[in-house]
Amino acid sequence: MDANPVLGMIVCAAGGLAGAVFALPFKKVKQWNYESYWLFYAIFGLILFPWALAFATVPNLLTVLKSAPGEVLGRCAGFGALWGLGGLTWGLMIRYLGIGLGLAIGCGLCSATGTLIPPIVTGKAGELFNGTPALVTFGGVIGSLIGIIFVGLAGKSKEGELSEEEKKKAVAEFDFKKGIAVALFSGIASAGMNFGLQGGKVLEEAALANNTPAKWQGIPVLIVVLIGGFVVNAIWCLWQNKKNNTFADYRTGGAGIIAGNIFFAGIAGVIWAMQFVCQKVGEPALGNVAYISFAVVMGAAIFFSSLAGILLGEWKGVGCKTKALLGTGIAILLISFCVMSYGQKLKGQETAPAPAPAAEAAQK
Repeated sequence: MDANPVLGMIVCAAGGLAGAVFALPFKKVKQWNYESYWLFYAIFGLILFPWALAFATVPNLLTVLKSAPGEVLGRCAGFGALWGLGGLTWGLMIRYLGIGLGLAIGCGLCSATGTLIPPIVTGKAGELFNGTPALVTFGGVIGSLIGIIFVGLAGKSKEGELSEEEKKKAVAEFDFKKGIAVALFSGIASAGMNFGLQGGKVLEEAALANNTPAKWQGIPVLIVVLIGGFVVNAIWCLWQNKKNNTFADYRTGGAGIIAGNIFFAGIAGVIWAMQFVCQKVGEPALGNVAYISFAVVMGAAIFFSSLAGILLGEWKGVGCKTKALLGTGIAILLISFCVMSYGQKLKGQETAPAPAPAAEAAQK
């Protein structure tokens, strides 16, 4: 597949849009508790849709999966399980903070963590400051953390300005303290998704060897990562059903409401999965800057979630101070993602192999 960075950026940005709006169908769910509709979100979004897509796009899918060492499969699924822990609380984060505030904080932390943790856990923390590309990237990470602080201050300001009734008009269970605590954990743990997606190159190579079109080569990696996430989500949901005596939800409301709840929860799952389908489909088009795909998805998610939060009235009635804090935070976050992406581009240029002498002579 020929590199087309602009197309790749557009595809990844579409993934960010999916990540920003996936929770909207949950608003149509009736009479079910969180753990009940989240289980169907997981079934559709983490298993049914991704595997259907994989079988439709990857020839000899099972052969591709069997060709990967168990260590690779276990690592990808393990990172998926880590994401699963973050993903569970991702929904709670939106529940307490709303789409605009919650996703801005969560996505910002997720992207920053995804940049910082790998060199730290591998004993290469010094590489964060080694050379201009590393310093540029690290500056972008620091900027994103500053942006998160501004967005958080906007949320705190909102809490002080509005009455309980006004806050709950747009976000029924708005609770800044609970939400910010959940967001801190969720944003950090959710970076496991990107660790898993970038750790399955052998699966991508096997997919290409089995005549998979380049744009679909990352789908086998995605389904393995999502298996780990599904196991964590399913266990938690069923445990909550038992703990809270909510198994009755699956019989509540009659056939029409049950079918509707399954449908809307399933649609939310499919939309959610599309953000990482877009990331893996967009990577080949990005060529030698494929490593910015996750940052593009998260940056777009912040932009679109902020826009959605405004359109849904989550910031209605707040004063100029809160609006200024929110606008400043979003602007800093978006600029920071651009800086991180530029730092990674510089790194790619430094590590790119020099053209062979023969090629240089031919060019002359």
